[in-house]
Amino acid sequence: MGRAFQNRKESMAKTSNANARLYSRYSREIYVCAKSGGIDPDGNLALRSLMERAKRDQVPTHVIEKAIDKAKGGAGEDFKPARYEGFGPGNCMVIVDCLTDNPNRTFGDVRLAFTKTKCKIGAQGSVVHMFDHLAIFVFAGDDEEAVLEALMMADVDVTDIECEDGKITVFAPHNEYFKAKQALLDGLGEIEFEVDEMQWLPQTETEISEDDKPMFDKFMAMLDDLDDVQNVYHNAVV
Repeated sequence: MGRAFQNRKESMAKTSNANARLYSRYSREIYVCAKSGGIDPDGNLALRSLMERAKRDQVPTHVIEKAIDKAKGGAGEDFKPARYEGFGPGNCMVIVDCLTDNPNRTFGDVRLAFTKTKCKIGAQGSVVHMFDHLAIFVFAGDDEEAVLEALMMADVDVTDIECEDGKITVFAPHNEYFKAKQALLDGLGEIEFEVDEMQWLPQTETEISEDDKPMFDKFMAMLDDLDDVQNVYHNAVV
């Protein structure tokens, strides 16, 4: 599980190196979260976690505050989530998560990225069943038993715990996210999370051949260029 997580993180790092685009994506996600759940981070735990993640990714404070102020006004764009699934280069499985105010435009743009790289966009549910939707927490530590005890005491349904190179990685079902995070904080004290988010992790992996790699890179770059795309998950090993 850890290997799949690391592969996904490395591939996304390659395609998310433009600060302006990164800020834009966080701004949109924060705006939607604040508009739907309230602008107070103490009352909107999803917003608080999102703001913490944005700060870890070095998103400037003014970008975060501007998105919240925009949500406070009540008016503005009406973004809605959209998910597209399909098969990428080398027949890897792909999930594309978007926030859009124009689903027809977004679908057309995502479909073009598939067709331009000789890939196949699928129907809803075509590949998502081959991924696990998990909450993931990574922090410094080496006492795996203490982590497990803290989670078990809070009756958290733990999927897996890994300890490697002085870091602990906790995987839990996505619907246990807030419960698991609070259990870790209560049981272990102040924790500096390196990763604190929900992701789709593949159950299997697909090796991408050298012949398919250029097309895979083009495919990921095309998706990364789309403003509506928030996250891309895949099972490719490049």
